[in-house]
Amino acid sequence: MADLKPFEPENNLEIKTKSIEQTLLPLVKQISTLVNVRDRGVISERNLRVVARVGQAVNLAVERFVTVGETIGDGNSEIKLDMYEACKEAREAGAGIEKLCEMEECLTERGAVVRAARALLASVTRVLLLADIVVVKQLLLAKDKVTRSLGRLENVTNFTEFVKAFSQFGAEMVELAHLTGDRQNDTKDERRRAQMQAARQVLERSTMMLLVSSKTCLRHPECHSARENRDTVFCQMRRAMDLIHYVVKDGVLDPNEISCSEEWEANRTIHGALQRLEGLVQTALLAAHCQEGLTEALETIIERAQDFTDSANTSHEHRERILEYIQLAKIKLDALLNSECAIDGTSPSDETERTVEFLLNNLRDLRRQLQETAFMQAGELENVIRQGSAALDGLKNLALGADLDRLEVFGDRFAEHTDHILEICKLVRHMAPYDSLQVTAKYIEINVKVYAPQVLSAANTLAIYPTSKIAKENLEVFIDMWQALAADVTSVTKEIIDVCKGKDLKHVYMSLPRPGKHGTTSKPVKASKLDSEEQAKIAKSGLEMKMMTNEMEAEADKWRQDDNDIVKRAKNMSTMAFSMYQFTKGEGTLKTTQDLFTQAEYFAEEANRLYKVARQFSYQVPAGSHKMELLESLSGVPTHVQQLQFTVKDPTVGKTATFTKVDLVIHETKSLMNIISKVVTNCFVCCNKYNIDLRGICVGNRGISGGDDDGSCGGTGGGGDGKLGTAGASDPSI
Repeated sequence: MADLKPFEPENNLEIKTKSIEQTLLPLVKQISTLVNVRDRGVISERNLRVVARVGQAVNLAVERFVTVGETIGDGNSEIKLDMYEACKEAREAGAGIEKLCEMEECLTERGAVVRAARALLASVTRVLLLADIVVVKQLLLAKDKVTRSLGRLENVTNFTEFVKAFSQFGAEMVELAHLTGDRQNDTKDERRRAQMQAARQVLERSTMMLLVSSKTCLRHPECHSARENRDTVFCQMRRAMDLIHYVVKDGVLDPNEISCSEEWEANRTIHGALQRLEGLVQTALLAAHCQEGLTEALETIIERAQDFTDSANTSHEHRERILEYIQLAKIKLDALLNSECAIDGTSPSDETERTVEFLLNNLRDLRRQLQETAFMQAGELENVIRQGSAALDGLKNLALGADLDRLEVFGDRFAEHTDHILEICKLVRHMAPYDSLQVTAKYIEINVKVYAPQVLSAANTLAIYPTSKIAKENLEVFIDMWQALAADVTSVTKEIIDVCKGKDLKHVYMSLPRPGKHGTTSKPVKASKLDSEEQAKIAKSGLEMKMMTNEMEAEADKWRQDDNDIVKRAKNMSTMAFSMYQFTKGEGTLKTTQDLFTQAEYFAEEANRLYKVARQFSYQVPAGSHKMELLESLSGVPTHVQQLQFTVKDPTVGKTATFTKVDLVIHETKSLMNIISKVVTNCFVCCNKYNIDLRGICVGNRGISGGDDDGSCGGTGGGGDGKLGTAGASDPSI
């Protein structure tokens, strides 16, 4: 991990996190009371007593505060000296405030109170910023652990090693997801928040691809395209963690290091370049040094505009208008630079002011034309994505048929559609007015560019091994990734267009009830809008459950016998849990909260059935430590099943209560999944050690749609395909 650099309190008091801001608010309010008492105009005994009490309260609060700060310093040697110094200053400032408030002159000599208050706020802010360095250190350590786990995963040579390494990786990823989610939610800067969100999304979406592509590579180690898939996923995950490192360090360290690159990045869009030129034009008449950048700013606009004029999908009429506006801007800018006020520094003439006004109007017209061009192409996005999806269907069928010649033709067709999507995304990103939208669109564009070729590589792998189940699954997860990215392009495009048309930038969370009927929902429900804290909370819980799902699948894949009830029911539960995870992202077949609750009921029922099968199996295991471990893990299942059932059946009214219930259901499902994963692991250990045949062990089912209601072994259970079942009650024996 990169070392944290020494803290320079006098030069680095910018607050970039909401938590520090919120922590300071009570102190700010108390100090405001002290500073503003004089404005009341009456000096009385009562006011003096009030001021004295407030001064005492401030000093007491500061004393408690610095005690915590010193404790933090004791546990972190790299900031201990700075922390003790800041705490000493805060303690002295707090004592000074109390002493001033005990003096009668404090109501008339407000300057002394203001100076003391300023010193107190500065010292307390230093303490908070130093404590934040510890938070940053914790996050970077978690990131480094994931990086090391990735290295171990990349170098495994057999499936047993991979399962062990992936299990550890999953636990570390959950910790990193928690910390980065909290940091993202705490960061004030919208650009930084968007960058963190982009990095977290890559890590989250890449987890399944990492699992499947690694399994494919282990199954077919001689296949170049399979290794290319896996290496690309590893590379993207490392880039995402580098981005997390970059964002986190900017929170407390060396903001000057990235100022130049941030300005350059903003000017990469034509919107930013136009803004810069407009600002320079408006100040050029007042400041001679601003005139030097005018020509450079216009050249930047001309360069960015080539993305529009060089596009094969830009109409001839639009291309001509863009070039015409640029030519007019060049003429008027030359006139402005050759005017007397620009050359001699004299006051601008009426003609010069008219030139400036014309130039600014021309730039606004250019902006409107560029928007019209970008948005007209965006209108084709839905059709282009549909054609790309059709090409993907063809690719999959040809790969299954091992038709390599036609596969190349369809691959070229798919690449053309992807290039068109990338071009639309680039043009729309150029017009994004907010940093957060520019960042989001930029990383979506990068991911489409990276992962689209990997779909073709995965198709080639399947064409070489058309009967390989893991090669087929590998292609499917890369297709899923492409489709998710295509949906991201659609979403960010719509948001940018809406903002450009005057609508506010809104963050609407679509995972709770959405318009339309579905499942047991009897009438349309409006999309719920959650604040960022609620979104981060449910997103982290969903990711944890997804990681549990991956671990469960890894455990189930270790079994050589596919036709046993434990494996089948574990996979059923994994599928249902994955559909619930998709719900937290606004995806999948579960559309409303009621659908989620119904799915959770069937999940609990499937856990009940797996529990009974595992109990039957335990009777065949000889007495010993392995049997004790199995029975110990089994003992936790009934409690978690009942807890999930109670949570699902708990009635709620209102948006807040419903969200709380959703969060609890996800949490309880995750806990139950964790217990079941341990049960499956212990069953596998006992099965191998004592050579027990599981194929004869089964427990009859009842009340599950699509399941094995006749009592035979196997089946999918309720919602085993990720959809909802229709009926069923938990077995009372549990």
